[in-house]
Amino acid sequence: MDYIKAFMVGGAICVLGQILIDKTKMTSARILVLFVVIGVFLGGIGLYPRLVEFAGAGASVPLPGFGNILAKGVMQEVDRAGFIGILTGGIKAAAAGIAAAVLFSFAAALIFEPKAK
Repeated sequence: MDYIKAFMVGGAICVLGQILIDKTKMTSARILVLFVVIGVFLGGIGLYPRLVEFAGAGASVPLPGFGNILAKGVMQEVDRAGFIGILTGGIKAAAAGIAAAVLFSFAAALIFEPKAK
């Protein structure tokens, strides 16, 4: 049942992104930023952690999950270090994901040859 929940929630997020691509003139970069901001907002008010609890990886892996991690990290760091936590909390919380993205992107750039369109 956990797999079905993850698939349904993750799929719904992807469907929302596809609808935005097809029906609006928004670029994919703006849609990605929108999803992260939505994740930050929903994480900040406490709704996104409930969705992650329900759907697991279906909610934590997509871009709103990244926004949720940023919000959670900032809130924890503000509680621990005060005002400076606004600047450092998100980076500390998302450091592993950011490092993995950079590492895998670099590896893909070394392995594959880009083609100009």
